[in-house]
Amino acid sequence: MNGWLILDKPVGLGSTQAVGAVKRALREGGYPKVKVGHGGTLDPLASGVLPVALGEATKLSGRMLDSDKAYDFTIAFGTETDTLDAEGTVVATSDNRPTRTGIEAVLPRFTGPIEQVPPAYSALKVGGERAYDLARAGKAVELASRHVTVRQLAILAGGAREEGGHRGGAGLQAPSTSCAGPPPRCGEELAAVTLAAHVSKGTYIRSLARDIAHALDTVGHVTMLRRTRAGPFGLDSAISLDKLSEAAKARSLEDYLLPLTAGLDDIPALPVTPDQAGALRQGRILTGIAAQPGLHLATDNDVPVALVELSGDGLRVVRGFNL
Repeated sequence: MNGWLILDKPVGLGSTQAVGAVKRALREGGYPKVKVGHGGTLDPLASGVLPVALGEATKLSGRMLDSDKAYDFTIAFGTETDTLDAEGTVVATSDNRPTRTGIEAVLPRFTGPIEQVPPAYSALKVGGERAYDLARAGKAVELASRHVTVRQLAILAGGAREEGGHRGGAGLQAPSTSCAGPPPRCGEELAAVTLAAHVSKGTYIRSLARDIAHALDTVGHVTMLRRTRAGPFGLDSAISLDKLSEAAKARSLEDYLLPLTAGLDDIPALPVTPDQAGALRQGRILTGIAAQPGLHLATDNDVPVALVELSGDGLRVVRGFNL
């Protein structure tokens, strides 16, 4: 069992609990004990794609942390909470409500490279302590802004995405100027709006929602958050916890297990000989390899040997696999 199980995590379950559910399913199905880890935290209030690594794939979990993510999320206007989501205490209110036209007009400000201040209720550390621990203790939390990239930001209406503008993003369209089509309509004041975002690592959707509301001269908080993609993994390959349990009991979990290499779809394969594979497994540096500099997946007869990097001094192992 070396590979990826992609969960469609339900609301109310933490990422660690989801990993525990996978371990329990493996036990109930009589599978051999194997290391299990997740590829990026997903808050209990959020649902959607949670990659869970099994066996040797756990060595690639860190790469998932660095990957882009995609989310659908709803901003409710009029109230802002201390947690920036529906679980928090209201800290600000506003009677202002934006229109669709107004929302479309501000989305370009939040598309592309932006500066963002993370939520006080986050796992970031301040003076060696978690920000959310300080916030829960009633202490003031000041977090530095960070550089993130919002590659795409769109209004979701009637199940279809309508582009909300771009700043240097390939393939994105200018804001819609048509008031036809499904709601929300251009001049109608909105109590809430649902958006889709494709973002770089380190982007906080709750902060994005807060800042969009402020730009609209109101306040808001996130009431729905669903991750639709994490790196190469999307909802199309995700399974529910119920299906996971059923598959484990039927001894058919392998039908849902994606190969270890599914997490490396952006890394070119580099075939090596059995002797070279043996040398890499021993941690030796290979020279005289004809390939482009950079990361590669060394394979011996299609069996992954190691994630390797080719540079001026040769081919060295970044992460080896015991397969």
